[in-house]
Amino acid sequence: MPEARWPALLCGIPLAVAAMTPQAAATPQPTPEPPGGVSQPVFTAEPVRETVWVETGLDGDGDGVVDRVAADIARPAGTDARVPVIMDASPYYSCCGRGNESERKTYDEQGRPVGFPLFYDNYFIPRGYATVLVDLAGTNRSQGCVDVGGPSDVTSARAVVDWLNGRAKGFDSADGGRPVEAPWTTGDVGMIGKSYDGTIANGVAATGVEGLRTIVPIGAISSWYDYYRSDGVSFGFDPVGLARTVEEGGRPDCDAAKQDLVDGAPANGDMTPLWSERNHVPDAGNVRASVFAVHGQGDLNVKMVQFGQWWDALARGGVERRVWLSQTGHVDPFDFRREEWVRTLHRWFDHYLLGMDDGVEKEAAASVERAPDVWSDEPVWGGEQARPTTLHPRPGSTGGLGELGPEPGQGSASFTDDPGLGEYDWAARPDQPSPARALFTTGPLQRDTRIAGTGSVTVAATPGTDTAHLSAMLVDYGPATTRDYLGQGEGIRDTATESCWGESRPGDDACYTDTEATRSDVDFEIIARGWADLANHESLSEERPLRPGTPYEMTFRLATTDHVVPAGHRLALIIGGTDKEFIVAPPRPGEIGLDISGTSVTLPVVGGASPHITATTPAAPPVVRPDRAPQQPDVQLNRP
Repeated sequence: MPEARWPALLCGIPLAVAAMTPQAAATPQPTPEPPGGVSQPVFTAEPVRETVWVETGLDGDGDGVVDRVAADIARPAGTDARVPVIMDASPYYSCCGRGNESERKTYDEQGRPVGFPLFYDNYFIPRGYATVLVDLAGTNRSQGCVDVGGPSDVTSARAVVDWLNGRAKGFDSADGGRPVEAPWTTGDVGMIGKSYDGTIANGVAATGVEGLRTIVPIGAISSWYDYYRSDGVSFGFDPVGLARTVEEGGRPDCDAAKQDLVDGAPANGDMTPLWSERNHVPDAGNVRASVFAVHGQGDLNVKMVQFGQWWDALARGGVERRVWLSQTGHVDPFDFRREEWVRTLHRWFDHYLLGMDDGVEKEAAASVERAPDVWSDEPVWGGEQARPTTLHPRPGSTGGLGELGPEPGQGSASFTDDPGLGEYDWAARPDQPSPARALFTTGPLQRDTRIAGTGSVTVAATPGTDTAHLSAMLVDYGPATTRDYLGQGEGIRDTATESCWGESRPGDDACYTDTEATRSDVDFEIIARGWADLANHESLSEERPLRPGTPYEMTFRLATTDHVVPAGHRLALIIGGTDKEFIVAPPRPGEIGLDISGTSVTLPVVGGASPHITATTPAAPPVVRPDRAPQQPDVQLNRP
């Protein structure tokens, strides 16, 4: 471990065991520092480690007994000071692991928790926090059944918040046992977690539960429909598969719960009550906690639309919030911006859980990675200042290759759905027509243009058969160096060194492999994507059979983005049929015609349209060098 790293991270706060400040009294208190300071590592004794089983009020497995979920606790010892809680509720503690090193929980021979994944216990317990890791119902040592984002999942975690605040029952065993209370805590809770874990934090916050002071959702879902479906199309996987994974093969007494997932998630992509129940966005008005959201713009697992719609809903409710947007894929900030992340998270929890006046709430509300390891801070996220800007396609001199600009066009275009092709096939040859897509390109932009927020595409489409799926993407054509978020590490790779973050204990190591950015030189970037089933043009809840030769109009979303298109680059809209990288083909793919006068793309442009995006000027189309085209994704979807 390079010692030179510590001063920059800790501002002089020692971490290694040998350098820890000795415990000054039998009952040390977290000592507030002057404004701008941080909590100090004064709790050096071996932490208290215990498991409490908390009643959820549900009987998911139908055995006639109220389910209990396991909350594994590590908290400061040798003190009567009450402490706040950092909580991570997860289904992955035994099946899949957490973090870049896939850490799992471990226990001693008596079943007491020993190994806590991630660094939260090592770093924060000495500073006056407890760490509580909750097994969601149906996973690891918890009773009940997994319902993938439904009431069982959310209640699993909320019940523990209630127990920490004296409103729920806890016991010292899974069955029977003695009641256990939590007099050691203030009841103030901060929930944190990546992916499924962060999704649970969103869901618990949306209940408005008292005692939850802040959440830190990382690459988290706000609507489970948008994880498995998109405006009527399916991504080809379903929640029952994830339920079996986190149950480690499936629990026989949970067959009914799994059948509910099968019945409630039809393959046709319709919105159903199951999906509505797992949509936290409409309940964002209930959120009382502050929110520190983190998301990767290259995340093709939990896509950026999950962040965008959640952020917009929180903004409408006036929730205190902050965001980091990286160029990575589905990656934790501990693995792409480690020192700054620990420093910032430390101060965030100090402020919202310990009540310290460290000024963190007055700092930049947004930090966006513009190039690998190059970050831009701003007082308000630019997506809140963007204005809708509508661009229209126009026919070009070559069939299938058109223009894109602010003035509406006339004419038509067409393509034939080829389910064997995808977005990178369509985007890689912008100077060549393709029967599988229509491509419309601006001229070289006159100045840098920032697109920040959630856009949409409107199509006037005429199907040649009675089924039609649509894909749309926004492409920045021009040379750039980006994080290689399509590669195996999704923008990072491990190095040969490690660094330590807190105090290591037997069976619970505080040291982690360091990482570094991976880079890719490209000639284009796909900056936003969207998919839809034309049969859902009237309603997402009910698809309607299409009549071949009949025109239909439909508007569907593009994923949220925050991207600066440099001056001299071109912006393109590509419309195709089945994108093999993401969506399932319709039963009868065929030719699809576009009425150009009824087709457009609406983008959130910071500063508005004029003079950022102007009419296309005649010029040669962008040319992509084969050695600089992005590789097709090497990422595994539907994973932690």
